[in-house]
Amino acid sequence: MGSPSPTMTTLILLPGLAARQSLWIDQYSALPADLPWAVSDVHFRSPDLPTMAAQLLDEHPGPLALCGASMGGMLAMEAARQAPERVKALALLGTNAQPENDTLRALRSAAVERFRAGDWRPVIDANVPLAFHADGLAQPDLVARYWAFIEAAGPEALARQNEAVMARPDAREHLPRVTCPTWVLCGEDDQLTPLACSQEIAALVPGARLTTLPRCGHMLTWERPQAVNAWLRDWLALWHGPSRTAA
Repeated sequence: MGSPSPTMTTLILLPGLAARQSLWIDQYSALPADLPWAVSDVHFRSPDLPTMAAQLLDEHPGPLALCGASMGGMLAMEAARQAPERVKALALLGTNAQPENDTLRALRSAAVERFRAGDWRPVIDANVPLAFHADGLAQPDLVARYWAFIEAAGPEALARQNEAVMARPDAREHLPRVTCPTWVLCGEDDQLTPLACSQEIAALVPGARLTTLPRCGHMLTWERPQAVNAWLRDWLALWHGPSRTAA
């Protein structure tokens, strides 16, 4: 990654729940060589989304472009609410602007109890088919990568981050005031954040674009890396301009 100047926009990649750098490993080659960037892990170090966003903004001064997947997209939207003058571009992948509904809150609360009781593997095992399209589910390496980042996070981080997601604010209230270039991406077959969630975000943000990936589920950066990279380059061109990539 590059070293930012005080006036240069820094790209921050925001992983989803329990994920770290590995979520974006296939995207690094698509990033321009002259663009400073970093992968944030504030979701492992702060108790709720507003605090995560404040910490993110404190740790990365200056103008920012935020690219967030799932929970990372929720964090990106909250950072844009807190500091709209600093967020120069938004890329939102497979995420949801709505607050938690009662049905999901009950399911997530039960999962949190099981995480803290040590009975967490069956919960994740049941979640794997929801995370991937059937094409991705048929690839053992992708499923193994999924289990690897879940196991690396551990049950307490899973519990805390699920609690943060349950308590997330309603981002729909401020999205109509977003003025930066915004591009939304979603797998057409995403079962965890259905396409309607991305359609709603794109409809709320003035001028936002929406792209959908066929035969793709929630783990779109792994399931369709080449398509995601093409989309990422188009989004980068909106605010950074065409540039030589790092690889």
